Amino acid sequence: MYWIVRAVLQPAIHILWRPSRRGREYIPRSGPVILASNHRSFLDPFIVGICLRRPVYFVAKQELFAKRWQAWLLNSLGAFPVRRGESDQEMMRTAREILERGDPVVMFPEGTRIREGSVGKPRRGVGRLALETGAPVVPIAIAGTEHARRGWLGGLTPLRKAAVVGAGEMGTAMALVLARAGLEVQLGCRTARQAELIAQSRTLEVDGHAVAPLPDSVIPCTVADIEFGGVDVVVLAVPLSALPAVLAKHGPAIAERSTLLVPARGELRSHAALPARYAAERTGASAVALLGVPRGAASLSNGHAEVQLACERPERSRQLASALEAADVALVRGAPSERLMSRVA
Repeated sequence: MYWIVRAVLQPAIHILWRPSRRGREYIPRSGPVILASNHRSFLDPFIVGICLRRPVYFVAKQELFAKRWQAWLLNSLGAFPVRRGESDQEMMRTAREILERGDPVVMFPEGTRIREGSVGKPRRGVGRLALETGAPVVPIAIAGTEHARRGWLGGLTPLRKAAVVGAGEMGTAMALVLARAGLEVQLGCRTARQAELIAQSRTLEVDGHAVAPLPDSVIPCTVADIEFGGVDVVVLAVPLSALPAVLAKHGPAIAERSTLLVPARGELRSHAALPARYAAERTGASAVALLGVPRGAASLSNGHAEVQLACERPERSRQLASALEAADVALVRGAPSERLMSRVA
């Protein structure tokens, strides 16, 4: 059953998601080994399986074995159950027997799927099993599988979290807009004192005047406290002079799941592509978008702003456009030109 299912799934997975693998040479080709992986998606055991030349056995939650036919199928594919939250001696005994006969076991030390942000706190099972059996442990990092289900069904992960770097007028106004669109927003300030003052006033100030209150979903913090790996949109609202330093320090932490949004005061012109391209080359963001705000930050607060949006990836552009429209921000259609975005790409 294992080899039949693998023969079907392996080409299908490669066609649908085109996974890549690195470091397979570090996994022993024979003998016992514990493969300790992070867990982002239901697809993870299959991804690990097709990346190895050996059949693997993996731990799965007890609830998946409730139905007899499902339990039979999972057992046939190499899965065995674990009672999460307990010291499951039966699971440990099964894993020991598999390792003692020289086969690999895949374990997810987090104990559950962690779809966003950093890895979860590991459980003790992997360490205990390694000590009891002497089997080597090979850590595995899986990235991107959290998008597989939605991508398979024809859509991107919904926008839920955003981070704004820069708490000046434009940055605070963008935090307000994204919060109105239903996102949880981390507003990254230069200092802890600035974050404290914004948290106390909870207002957007333009030219020294309070023009709009900040929703509770806007969370002022320092830029250093932002967990970039868990956000869907990263807004770079910093002066051009500060952009190199900001990207040098935080650019590598901006993950593939994120869309990078660069707002600019005024209409979008060809020179707007330069900082956007500079930022795109220094982050892992999957897309970069430009936002032109002809009437400045104050216009974003009154619900009647008109903006220009340009993004080299149509699906990301539509997603951002929907969020802006949900915040009562009107898009000027047809602007800017495709040539502007070709400069970014």
